[in-house]
Amino acid sequence: MYKKIIVPVDTGALDKGEKILKKAATLLDLGGEVVLVTVVEDIPGYLAIDVPVDLIENSIKDAKAKLVELKEKTGIAGRVEVRSGSPAREILACAQEHGADLIIIASHIPDISNYFIGATADRVVRHSKISVLVDR
Repeated sequence: MYKKIIVPVDTGALDKGEKILKKAATLLDLGGEVVLVTVVEDIPGYLAIDVPVDLIENSIKDAKAKLVELKEKTGIAGRVEVRSGSPAREILACAQEHGADLIIIASHIPDISNYFIGATADRVVRHSKISVLVDR
């Protein structure tokens, strides 16, 4: 099946993250690896002056703790990675850096602005050089 699977998780929707992590485990080759990744978005420069200095640092710590908790809850071994920046760009960069052969991403129920699939999932699907499984 797959040797390395990237599982991007929105820490605000851990139930979806749990679902796609379990799906990744069923698609993983023996000896394969799952990389759980979440992305903390950067604060635009014009807002940075109005937010506490340690906001991003605390967000990264919180996100990592949530991913570790999710991993322990499911009992699925894997690497945990927290990145900062644009979610779609960082997910694709993570896949490339790790030499992944599959990305499994959850998609929310879209509104009119991103009708078919979620905005991040849409960007990942359009720009990925490897297979992407979108889970609803």
